[in-house]
Amino acid sequence: MPTSENDPQVSVNFFCSSRFLTALLILTYGYDGSMMNGLNILPSYTDYFNLNTVNTALNTSAVGIGNCVAGFFNGMMCDYFGRRLTLFYASCIALVGIIIQSAAQNTGMFIAGRVIIGFGVGVSSAASPTYLSEVVPTKWRAFTLGLYYDCWYVGALIAAGVTYGTAKLDSTWAWRAPSILQGLFSIICIIVLPLVPESPRWLVYQGRSQEALEALAATNSDGDTSHEEVLFQLSEITAALQWEKNQGEKLTLLETVKTPSNRKRMMLSISVAIFSMISGNNIISYYLGDMLDNSGITNTTTQLEINIILNCFCLVISIIGTAFADRLGRRALAISSTALLTLFIFIMGGLTKLYGTTSNMPGIYATVASIFLFQGSYSFGWTPLTVIYPPEVLHYSIRANGMGVYTFFASGFGLLATFAFPIGLEKIGWKIYMINGAWDVLELLFVIFFWVETKGKTLEEIDELLDGAKRNAVRDLAFLEKNADEVIIGQEVVETQKVAPKDSKDK
Repeated sequence: MPTSENDPQVSVNFFCSSRFLTALLILTYGYDGSMMNGLNILPSYTDYFNLNTVNTALNTSAVGIGNCVAGFFNGMMCDYFGRRLTLFYASCIALVGIIIQSAAQNTGMFIAGRVIIGFGVGVSSAASPTYLSEVVPTKWRAFTLGLYYDCWYVGALIAAGVTYGTAKLDSTWAWRAPSILQGLFSIICIIVLPLVPESPRWLVYQGRSQEALEALAATNSDGDTSHEEVLFQLSEITAALQWEKNQGEKLTLLETVKTPSNRKRMMLSISVAIFSMISGNNIISYYLGDMLDNSGITNTTTQLEINIILNCFCLVISIIGTAFADRLGRRALAISSTALLTLFIFIMGGLTKLYGTTSNMPGIYATVASIFLFQGSYSFGWTPLTVIYPPEVLHYSIRANGMGVYTFFASGFGLLATFAFPIGLEKIGWKIYMINGAWDVLELLFVIFFWVETKGKTLEEIDELLDGAKRNAVRDLAFLEKNADEVIIGQEVVETQKVAPKDSKDK
């Protein structure tokens, strides 16, 4: 928290409500992945739908279809309705899909429900990081965004525990009950939404400056609209958005590729979408049971227990990675995470080849350990970076549409991995890990040579870094720290209280 007496005091109520709200949205996604992982292990589910390899993959990956479709709409929804109302609609849509999925009488109905869930989750997965990146103060942005996606594992852990508990039910309730509970997160989200403010950047763009000031005060100064840093932030946001308007930038999908700097932003954002989905993580998220079968562990109860332990482990590691996002920086975090997961996926493939069809228990345990180490390596870096980096490198005019494109690519490649992996595992076994590992090497090289560092910068400072041009004439925060008497809001000069230098706080 800020330490000097003139630093803005971040609203505790805002942080609790905004983090809780967005956590609920990603809980639905994490719950879905782990739930399907558990259901694919349950005979009561596979027998009811008479599943084989192909329709198991289709049932599981149907969420990705809805995610892809959402990519064409969520940018438009975020810019037209606002970030907060878009989250409301996303929650309602997901809830409808959950009801259909839970009541499914056949494969077609189950898939239809999952496609609708995917659309709702797809919209929220773009709107949530967009919202958080625009309302959370810079010093908390990385941790808050990272913690948001870390909650994927909280949802996954809940689903793993629920499916473990219902596995012994000798009826369709073994899989219907976990599906019904998935709707709880959307219901709570709808209740919490009125407690959080709208994005101040969206409000400024709509010409609602007074509401934007109040939103900034709620998130940065515990409601004090006269605080100098809140006024400064409003002036900086206003100037930056006016600069974009003066450049002729519009809130359209075409804007994402209109200029070289925008194309670079989209390249960086899409790289996260692709790498976060086909590094090998989706294999474990949805088909841990198949992987354990190939490793020599075939007991259903044991597989469900491993699923619970793995999600606990990944939750802890992802929180540690989130804490390091500002210490290491985004680029270093991605490099270390990718290098480690590449190493462990090769080891996982080699151990599966050697011990997958044997009863050698040390070899089987080593294979399971490699699965944990791989998923832990992914969780350390890519889990938080998935939602930290994309909204940071996209400026306001393309942020919502850019996150829509990001969702489309992430969902498309996630769908590819989710559908193709079980078929590949069945056809070529351990070699699928080696192919994925070779791809991970290319990911590592891309991050090393193309990523830019964004840690410690405001969204407007990142804009200037990527554009190579000064976007506004608003003085830097350093001027406030050196006893600046006023800040400029548009053409109006606003008198402010002097801010004590940082080194004076202990005197």
